[in-house]
Formats: sequence, structure tokens, C-alpha cells
Amino acid sequence: MSSASTARLFVAVDPPERVRDALCAWAREALGGRQGRRSGVQRPVRLLAPELLHLTICFLGSRPVEEIEAIIEALQDGATPVGELSIGAPLWLSPRRPRALAVELHDPSGELTRLHDAVGLALAVAQERHRRFRPHITLARMREGAAGQAGLDHRELPPTPQLTFTPRELVLYRSWLSPEGAEYEALTRATLIPA
Repeated sequence: MSSASTARLFVAVDPPERVRDALCAWAREALGGRQGRRSGVQRPVRLLAPELLHLTICFLGSRPVEEIEAIIEALQDGATPVGELSIGAPLWLSPRRPRALAVELHDPSGELTRLHDAVGLALAVAQERHRRFRPHITLARMREGAAGQAGLDHRELPPTPQLTFTPRELVLYRSWLSPEGAEYEALTRATLIPA
């Protein structure tokens, strides 16, 4: 199957702009100039733009383009309400070989996990039993081996900002990959009725 006939898809929740902006500012400060390009030299860490920040609910992977309409219809069935979420501690993903800097999300009501399960069921996506749902927002990505090169250590990171938000909608995204990083195209939105 050619890549033209498939689409890399995922379902996510977008934090509000104020949360995205605050998280990006925190990441810039936390990484202390280790991100981006300067004087033609590629730095070890690439900070994500605020509009790329999201909380992945369900990764669908490469799916036939013909399935998109059915996925859009089914997504409405998985749109269960979610209460207030709060930003937690910074995370290096994965802990043993860090490739991304993220922040965890606290879901005291457990509604986010129920949303994750409902979306997976509505879209008939088998959730991996050995991997628990770990809600997070990725803020920066690293080149291979960059964490060691840059001397990055989770113990050096400042506390994350105290932020909360209530998800308002689910978004089905198509991901376009390139050497410069991913770009996301919103294909549809499903409103989450407040809890």
C-alpha cells in the first residue's frame, strides 16, 4: 500500500492557548538555550511550537484514506465528558533513553482514562494491555543521543507552572512527517459535553 493511500492519524485534546503558551515559555526556560538552531549549528533539542501541543487520546497509526469518513462518524460515539485536568511534573520520555520532554497530566476524576477507553472502543482500536495510558503533553524532542550530549537531567528541571484546563473537544488529526518535524491537520472536531 503506498503512503499516498494511507494517512497517519491520531485523536487528541488541545489545551487552551493560555496553557500552550505557558508550557512553551516554561520549556524554553527549563532547557536554557539548548533548543533550536544558532549560527547554523543544530542544537540537541527542538522545542515544539505552541500550536503543536496536544494530549494524545488514541494513536491510530497509518490507516487507509478510505477509512477516514467512518473514523469521523465513530469519533462522535467516543466523545465522553472530561473534568478539569492539571499540569503535573516534567517527564523525560522514555526514562531510559530520553527522546522527548513532556509534562504529565493529573486526572483526579479518572474521566480522561474513560475517554481514552471509549474512543478506542468506538474506533475499534485494540489498546495495548501492557502499556497503561499515561496522559502527557510533549513540549520538546531531542536528536538521537542528545540528552546525554546536552547534559539534560530531569532533576535539573524547574517546577512546572500550576495550570488547569477542562477539555472541550476531541480532534482527529492527520500527521504529516518531514525532516523539520511533524505538521498536524485537523480533520474533524467532536464536542465533549462538560462533566
